[in-house]
Amino acid sequence: CLMCKTGETAPGTVTDSFRKGDTLVIVKDIPAQVCTQCGEPYLDGEVAKVLENLVNAAVRKGAEVEILRYVA
Repeated sequence: CLMCKTGETAPGTVTDSFRKGDTLVIVKDIPAQVCTQCGEPYLDGEVAKVLENLVNAAVRKGAEVEILRYVA
């Protein structure tokens, strides 16, 4: 793990929040490689692109707070 320098990563899911302007988007069940020691998540490029699209869609519709479950 780049953060704690001692853990290994394993497949898992995480919940994370993203803020863009006045919009807060919380996404659950994001697939990630998660450090077994400190919990730091690592996302691949495809997952990051899906998250970017989810956040941008929430901003376009004028949401202040959006809570979503990750769906590829």
